[in-house]
Amino acid sequence: MAKTIYFINGPNLNLLGTREPEIYGSSTLKDIEDRCRAIGARLGLTVVFFQSNHEGAIIDRLHEAINTAQGVVINAAAYTHTSVAIHDALRAYKGYKIELHISNPHLRESFRHVSFVSPVVDAVVAGLGIHGYELVLDVMASELQ
Repeated sequence: MAKTIYFINGPNLNLLGTREPEIYGSSTLKDIEDRCRAIGARLGLTVVFFQSNHEGAIIDRLHEAINTAQGVVINAAAYTHTSVAIHDALRAYKGYKIELHISNPHLRESFRHVSFVSPVVDAVVAGLGIHGYELVLDVMASELQ
């Protein structure tokens, strides 16, 4: 039976491909999703993508994951640095969790150096560009076998 992986993406990631391409590249979130679905299928994983600019919608999706997903990859974007509520929702989720960032927040503004997500996940991937999305699928497949 295929394991289900939720990719939960936070605010402004719907603008990938046009927003600050020098930082985030030219691929859209749909491009990333298509690649991840193809890789996931090869690895026996069902990939579910979600993006919202609204904190409550992200929390609702994390609550849904409690009963439906074996793994969660979260790019909480700006909420990484501000949301105790997302922290608490991740803490409630008992499956394997990876925090993901396209850029390396530690090379950016100082307010991005603190993550409310990191203390409640199993791994952090940052600064690998959009390839980080693809690479975490191998980790998920390995961790969930």
